[in-house]
Amino acid sequence: MPTTEPGDHALPAGRLADNIMHFARTLRAAGLPLGPGRVIEAIRAVEAAGVARRDDFYWALHAVFVNRREQRELFDQAFHVFWRDPQLLERMLALLLPSVKTQVESDRSAISRRMREALAAGRRPGQGEGERPPEDRVELDAAMSFSEREVLRAKDFDEMSVAELKAARALIARLHLPLATVPTRRFRSTRAGSRIDLRATLRAALRGGSDVIPLRFRRRRDRPPAIVLICDISGSMARYAEMLIHFAHALTSDRDRVHTFLFGTRLTNVTRYLRARDVDVALRKVAQSVEDWSGGTRIGACLHAFNRRWSRRVLAQGAIVLLVSDGLDRDPDHALAAEAERLHKSCRRLIWLNPLLRYDGFEPKSWGIRAILPHVDEFRPAHNIQSLADLAAALGRADRGRNEELRRWAMAS
Repeated sequence: MPTTEPGDHALPAGRLADNIMHFARTLRAAGLPLGPGRVIEAIRAVEAAGVARRDDFYWALHAVFVNRREQRELFDQAFHVFWRDPQLLERMLALLLPSVKTQVESDRSAISRRMREALAAGRRPGQGEGERPPEDRVELDAAMSFSEREVLRAKDFDEMSVAELKAARALIARLHLPLATVPTRRFRSTRAGSRIDLRATLRAALRGGSDVIPLRFRRRRDRPPAIVLICDISGSMARYAEMLIHFAHALTSDRDRVHTFLFGTRLTNVTRYLRARDVDVALRKVAQSVEDWSGGTRIGACLHAFNRRWSRRVLAQGAIVLLVSDGLDRDPDHALAAEAERLHKSCRRLIWLNPLLRYDGFEPKSWGIRAILPHVDEFRPAHNIQSLADLAAALGRADRGRNEELRRWAMAS
């Protein structure tokens, strides 16, 4: 009797391979980045693990389809709904019981909404013509469509469904950033003013040849400052970083002198990729150039690389720096405070955008947050469209003072 290797035997007869393909499509519709290669790897993993035990089948697919921590619960819900867990109805009924809603439960509710939209996009494999899917019979949330614009502007990026994220990207693309102009060292001619342009006056006098000397005036040229966006793309910032990159593309398309840098464990300059007109083309080029997406965080080392290689090039003439990060540095480098101070002294304004400020009880307890806080001019949230609109309004004002809460946090750190 010929022997076969564990990974060489064929799948049991049926539509298991087709169902795995449809399951991958459901996960992709829910937001997981899955392609045809992952489907082939999943089929091979099931061939090696077998389908005799449900746990082996679950973890075989989990090992292939899940590569980030925030994807675990989404995969778990999709698996038990798609492959019909016998205990699913019991857990759904438990959700209907009165309970105290915490932040974790709110995040789970948002994930469930995204999962239901993905499952409702088409009929499940193996379903009869007249049969309705179980998820259509049990309705836990009535919000299954686009939110109104006011609701969408105040909704957290991490709690949005796939359709809401698409609508949010469209709103971000239409954001206008009215920057307050600043005087430069250059001058331009003007008809009247308090400063006489001596060179232009002498040229006009020599050209006329008369006894009367016509006065020429000049004034300083005003210009919007450059914008430098330094965005954290670590695992804890993945969803917010994606929306902030859309915001950076909108800024790059709206004005000149916009520079964008992404960092996780290393610093990457993606300015030239975001100059593409098509946002999809720009994001594809960014994804191909960035190697540390959804990885760790080394804020101190990345700020050191920026200060050493790029600060003299992009921070000239009083640039405004937007630092987007949660401040959770995994590299215990005590030079973080020094690098933040150097960055602050090299730019006109340093604005820190932190998604953790969406929590009412936020306190700067992390050492990374305490190291950066004393060296920023403004500390703002960046978790929804309204926060980005407030940022645009703040950049349009000329005031640079710190608010009282930032002063209190800076003194406490």
